[in-house]
Amino acid sequence: MIPAALLAGGLALLEATPAAQTVAERAAVNDYPTEARAEYVFACMAANGNSRKALTECACTIDHIATVLPYEGYVAAETVLRMRQTTGERATVFRDTTFANEFVDHLRLAAAEAEILCFTPGN
Repeated sequence: MIPAALLAGGLALLEATPAAQTVAERAAVNDYPTEARAEYVFACMAANGNSRKALTECACTIDHIATVLPYEGYVAAETVLRMRQTTGERATVFRDTTFANEFVDHLRLAAAEAEILCFTPGN
């Protein structure tokens, strides 16, 4: 469950209108390489039934994540999450440090916002 304060803060980000974005802001949204977006969509679809509906929802999700999390932050969070799956003492830094947790928290917040926008019936 996402804490209410965290969700409320994240939802405030959703209130910005695309029309108000500058050229630089729109360019930043498109800083995710196609391969990264495709990898996310394929994994998301596999977890959600590999249907046409899942394709639409998963594409929406990564598009939203890209609007609130720069690609460098996405890569850092994905790296931390993958390293947490390894064993051994060296992987501890990815499990037990504030900076690693912050990367993952930013990605999880963006994904939670995207889930509300993209997977909620009627949206």
